[in-house]
Amino acid sequence: MKHLLLATAVLFGAAQCAHALDNSAAVKVTPLLKTSTSWDAKPIAYPAGAAEVTALIVEIAAGGQTGWHEHQVPSFAYVMEGTLEVTRATGETKVLHVGDMLPEVVDTLHNGRALDGKAVKLLVLYTGSSEKKLTVPHPEFTPAAK
Repeated sequence: MKHLLLATAVLFGAAQCAHALDNSAAVKVTPLLKTSTSWDAKPIAYPAGAAEVTALIVEIAAGGQTGWHEHQVPSFAYVMEGTLEVTRATGETKVLHVGDMLPEVVDTLHNGRALDGKAVKLLVLYTGSSEKKLTVPHPEFTPAAK
């Protein structure tokens, strides 16, 4: 009887392992971004120093803006909600929708703005070092009139 119980337990355990392996076959991978440059076509370079990765949820209110700023480290923004317009100081603009991913510019002034009267929610991953700031605001900057 002990052998029957042991065999049943082993078979049940094996069946559970097989079930777990079957579930792993259901994993779906959706590429979001593969690049070696930021959206202004400059090569992405990681700063020297101790590595530090920071993940933030950034929310911009309906009609709101980030204000002019720059990043000292490479960062990558994924649009979770809303429509985002990003403008560089040069006037170049990029519009992003839900599901889009943006390799952000580094050491380049830019401003983000929520469009269509709706809030924007972003997941932003910063790949920097503990010696660098993620974001440096530039409230004094005013873009040239078009």
